[in-house]
Amino acid sequence: MTTGYPVVPPQVDLANLEHEVLAFWREDDTFAESLRRRADAPRWTFYEGPPTANGRPGTHHVEARVFKDVFPRFKSMQGFRVDRKAGWDCQGLHVEVGVEKELGVSGKQAIEAFGIAEFNARCRESVQRSTAEFEQLTQRMAYWVDMSQAYRTMDASYIQSVWWSLKEIYDKGLLYEAHRISPYCPRCETALSDHELGQPGGYETVVDPSVYVRFPLTSGQLAGHAALLVWTTTPWTLVSNTAVAVNPDVEYVVATDGSETLVVAAQLFDTVLGEGWTIESRLSGRSMEFWTYQRPFELVSFPKGSRVQSPKGSRVQSPKGSRVQSPKPEAHFVVLGDYVTTDDGTGLVHQSPAFGADDMAICTAYGLPVVNPVRRDGHFEDSVGLVGGQFFKHADT
Repeated sequence: MTTGYPVVPPQVDLANLEHEVLAFWREDDTFAESLRRRADAPRWTFYEGPPTANGRPGTHHVEARVFKDVFPRFKSMQGFRVDRKAGWDCQGLHVEVGVEKELGVSGKQAIEAFGIAEFNARCRESVQRSTAEFEQLTQRMAYWVDMSQAYRTMDASYIQSVWWSLKEIYDKGLLYEAHRISPYCPRCETALSDHELGQPGGYETVVDPSVYVRFPLTSGQLAGHAALLVWTTTPWTLVSNTAVAVNPDVEYVVATDGSETLVVAAQLFDTVLGEGWTIESRLSGRSMEFWTYQRPFELVSFPKGSRVQSPKGSRVQSPKGSRVQSPKPEAHFVVLGDYVTTDDGTGLVHQSPAFGADDMAICTAYGLPVVNPVRRDGHFEDSVGLVGGQFFKHADT
């Protein structure tokens, strides 16, 4: 059977064919021509989420760019003029840590001793080392993007645009001041992004101590008679204990062994207390809201008037069913938290809002203060009794 199609050779040199197509696109200026032909078409602009050129490109860059390339090509096929602007990510901890390794220094103090200006210059140099290899990869994988006018996050014009954006957000009343829980590196003395935390070495399996702590009640129907029993795997945060959370819909028991009386979740009674203990009474978590207790350590101050309102513009709300009109001690009372479970522990959770996202959310809803006695370098403030000057994890013991 005869057709009008050219005969396909039995052996196709795919690598050579690739270079022929790329050469044609380059000589024909195909990418630029696709934009010129749509000069008056509606625009759909693409800014590349930029790679960092302080290391050689890898297969993950190819994968990411394939996904990114799909959308501009699709919009082009729909008739849009699609300007595609490349970029370079020039800032971030991954850049700085890489330069630290090259210089043989470690940590913020070592960088300051080396000289911040010189360190910044080394960082600027490092993020431009592999741009040629990235540009070659861009061409070889047929990723159409304008590399000739790529933006760089370290350029003053780019930084100014970020400040402009922040001002616009502020002027619209969309910016407010509040606390936020973020991953943090005491060595670098900086917050970490989720991406940085996900790098190799970001997570390790470690063994942490756990402790049971009594919180004697000072108000409510059990004041002077019983204590809340709390279990925690972060003993160092007890220094800044602010509240104890219970689940409003969980049943709790008041139990005694004849010498002391403790409050735990009914479902965990056998596991936590067990033989030798008897149940005196039962009560709901909701009924304990706002009961006050004696905190375990009097090492940091909670100044009078430290209770605050949720910041204007935030979405923090008091938990469902909370008695809004309530006694208002500065801190150290029972709060309601739907996230409290009876999977382990005692069903009562120690709250230190400076060191936990759940703690922060619930304590902010109750207007409780955020007390952080730990310095930027991960050591307790020298003025804190018992643990002053210690690295926070060493304070566990």
